[in-house]
Amino acid sequence: MAENSGALHGPFGPAPARGAALCLVSTAASGAGLLLPAALGRVLDLLLAQAPATRWVLYCAGLVLLLALLDAGQTVLAGTVDAGTTAWLRRRLTGHVLAVGPRATARFGPGDLVARLVGNAAQAGTAPTARAALPAAFVGPVGGMVALALIDPWLAAVFLAGAPVLALLLRAFTRDTTECVTRYQEVQGRIAAALSEAVGGHRTIEAAGTADRETARILRPLPELSRLGHRMWRVQGRAAGQSVAVAPLLQLGVVAVAGLLLARHRLTVGELLAASRYAVLATGVGVLVGYLSGLARARASVARLDEVLTEPAMAYGGGHLPPGPGRLELRGVTARRGGRVVLDGVDLVVPGGTTLAVVGRSGAGKSLLAAIAGRLADPDAGEVLLDGEPLRELTHDELRGATAHAFSRPALLGGTLEEEIGLGLTSPSPARLREAARTAHADDFVTRLPAGYATLCADAPRSGGESQRLGLARAFAHGGRLLVLDDALSSLDTVTEEQITRTLVGPRPGTGTPGTRLLIAHRAATAARADAVAWLDGGRVRAVGRHEELWRLPGYRAVFGDGDVETDADGGGDGEWS
Repeated sequence: MAENSGALHGPFGPAPARGAALCLVSTAASGAGLLLPAALGRVLDLLLAQAPATRWVLYCAGLVLLLALLDAGQTVLAGTVDAGTTAWLRRRLTGHVLAVGPRATARFGPGDLVARLVGNAAQAGTAPTARAALPAAFVGPVGGMVALALIDPWLAAVFLAGAPVLALLLRAFTRDTTECVTRYQEVQGRIAAALSEAVGGHRTIEAAGTADRETARILRPLPELSRLGHRMWRVQGRAAGQSVAVAPLLQLGVVAVAGLLLARHRLTVGELLAASRYAVLATGVGVLVGYLSGLARARASVARLDEVLTEPAMAYGGGHLPPGPGRLELRGVTARRGGRVVLDGVDLVVPGGTTLAVVGRSGAGKSLLAAIAGRLADPDAGEVLLDGEPLRELTHDELRGATAHAFSRPALLGGTLEEEIGLGLTSPSPARLREAARTAHADDFVTRLPAGYATLCADAPRSGGESQRLGLARAFAHGGRLLVLDDALSSLDTVTEEQITRTLVGPRPGTGTPGTRLLIAHRAATAARADAVAWLDGGRVRAVGRHEELWRLPGYRAVFGDGDVETDADGGGDGEWS
């Protein structure tokens, strides 16, 4: 990965002006630090010569004050650049993950994504500061060496004799640190992914009584994490130790040569003082080790963010839908997941204003077909059209305005119940939201809450069926030409499901006009009320027809199991038989 490419888009990230200002302030502070030894040496020479030194004392005081101001500015700028870059990276990563959709969680896992969003984004956010401060970190050693050469070339020659050793130490340190940090962050991601899986399946773990075993599984990478952490500290400690061993020898050599030159009257006492200070600055490897270590960690984190950001997001076109009833057509749709063909050349037409139930055994591809029908996912081959217009060619707003979705586990994101029902709508009227809730048979239990529709989701105890009714209310409030229900009735009791199914086959709530519905069904009674049923088997459409027609086929009846129900053709029957 190029250092200036990828997640940060440039050396100073999303705030290049502040990054450049930080670089200038840091460099100015280093430059002022280089002037101070020369000024102090001049003051000492004047005092020893009993000459007026007031002006140079004032120069020294001014330099000290300037250094304090520049240091304060550097601290403020570094903090704001770090915070701003981290926030920008998190917003960008979150938006991209949401744009990529399920592919992101399928590739990286929720836990690993959270680790990258929280820990890696914070570490990557320090990259602009580290890059801005790195030139200033080099100004001290380089400037110190130049100052030694100006005082006397022999001083610079002594320093240059040992400089290659310092350069090799820095190179080895940077290489080893980058490798350690990258592997350390990968192991952190594995632990976070395992923890996320356990939190999602906590009821299963509790029911199986395997909490201790799961704890051991989650923490299994800890020894490797500890080993890598110790290795990072050893690398940094070795580099610091080696530099501490080499740097004083160079400083001692410079001071010794300066002492000889002083004895030969080639240097003054003030120049000896300045040379001793410049020798310290020139061998400032410890400062460079710290900056390079931070930059290595930041670059490793940027690389992990880039892995997510390079995952292609769904692209939208610039087209708009023509007037139409909502006719949905799938042409040769093929989709693969995990190296397996889930949908294989599916051709399907849903006439506008009708309800199509999709049935099939577990793993037949029903949920994937529902996602592709509303373009929550794209097929690997084939296309989907709504009123003759390919979904890929529609704008984002046009597509999302024309399609509504409800799911088996609707996401209620933490607002009030009214806000969650109106999610995605621009200034929806309360009357519209309440009408949608009544249609979904959610109004009764919402109005029984003390705060009614103003109740926060976190404060609203509800069953799985009540959550599904809120999700259905959201879909009904959204409207649009196409309504896709992916197992959105599975947690409802039989009576409520029958009532909502009757609503689905009628006019769209609040419009009086028919709408197109694609319904993933698991119960025969639900399929019986649809205008037509598509039977998925092995990723292909095996048959399309009325429920009572398909019921004659043993394979179709087997989809619902021996204990499921059969109803009369218009869905009005209430008898059950196998």
